[in-house]
Amino acid sequence: MSLTLRRRRVVIEVPATWMGRMKARAVETGQRVAPMADQAKVMADQARIMADQARFATAQRIEDARYWAAPRLEDAAHRVEDQFAPKVSSMLTAAADKIDPTPARSRRWPIMILITGVAVGAMGYMAYRRNAQQWTDQMKDSASDASRWVSEKADKTAQSTENAASTVTETTDEAAHKMQ
Repeated sequence: MSLTLRRRRVVIEVPATWMGRMKARAVETGQRVAPMADQAKVMADQARIMADQARFATAQRIEDARYWAAPRLEDAAHRVEDQFAPKVSSMLTAAADKIDPTPARSRRWPIMILITGVAVGAMGYMAYRRNAQQWTDQMKDSASDASRWVSEKADKTAQSTENAASTVTETTDEAAHKMQ
């Protein structure tokens, strides 16, 4: 329920509830802000167009700057490589030599170690060959010993067989005499 007051042709509606009053204020504010929102939309469209133009111009200028800077950077790199770097390198090497606490190393030690290694390897090879020769000689002796042992064993077996045969013959002869 709303109250309506009429004064000089002005009608003011006063809502009866708090929610109604808030709704009325929101409608009033919306009516005031609508023209500003339309202006903001137009300005946003203009800003978008200007940003596109700025982006295109910036891309063109960056590309131009790259075309201008690339050869100059390459020349500078060659100058540093050819003129500056060797001087710095020699200066750093000299400084490292000055502060190095170990004396200069000679080339004799590595060569001596290499020669010693070759000599030890040659001695090892000679020892291996000698041991291999001794082993084959020993195996030959073992084989001949084994064949000698087998022949002796066969001879002993043959003698035992002869002894057994003679014993059997004597026993058989005795048994034949007793039976007669």
